[in-house]
Amino acid sequence: MRGECAMIVLEDVSKRYMVGDSEVRALDHANLHIRQGEFVSIVGPSGSGKSTMMNIIGCLDVADEGRYLLDGQPIEQYSENQLAKIRNKKIGFVFQNFNLIGNLTARENVELPLIYQRMPKKQRAELVERALDMVQLGQRASHKPNELSGGQQQRVAIARAIDAQPSLFLADEPTGNLDSKTGQEIMDLFHELHRQGSTIVLITHSEVVARQASRSVHILDGHVTEVTL
Repeated sequence: MRGECAMIVLEDVSKRYMVGDSEVRALDHANLHIRQGEFVSIVGPSGSGKSTMMNIIGCLDVADEGRYLLDGQPIEQYSENQLAKIRNKKIGFVFQNFNLIGNLTARENVELPLIYQRMPKKQRAELVERALDMVQLGQRASHKPNELSGGQQQRVAIARAIDAQPSLFLADEPTGNLDSKTGQEIMDLFHELHRQGSTIVLITHSEVVARQASRSVHILDGHVTEVTL
């Protein structure tokens, strides 16, 4: 797992925060290797450090100590513009709270990142239609978030992530606000993306959800432990 095929490498990564007068180590010399095309779950309770790890992997935050290599290159060697391009094109983010814009339709929510990329209108339309069809929401494209169920809203969020055709999906508690049946439908979408060759990193507090990944990693008090499934 430590060869050239590693897409994500964290080496002795630490991240500290001050809470009042106390220092909290959200990550404490964490190590993690993820190969391209893997489906890995990172599982732990609230406050364990898993969301901090996702933010570092997703280039939304930086470590205080240690190294993060993405596709073999230390992240500190990327410029801010390069990091922005990585976030926009290489990584598809899916969050527990969907992060949809309430006054936009499903189609418009999915299209928005492509507008920011200044993609031509015709190309945008084709990608949006494909993404909505993949999550089986083509018939609900004109509906706004408050007209959709929680599961449908998460499907819109996944379609938005699919849009840029990223090689890496980072999902933070994607089933956390959903009932078990709807949550499994969302997991089925991630399994399909994995079958198509995408790398999936899924953050969850649920052991049941975590076991659906090909490999699972436990995190507690910022310490990472590999788990054999």
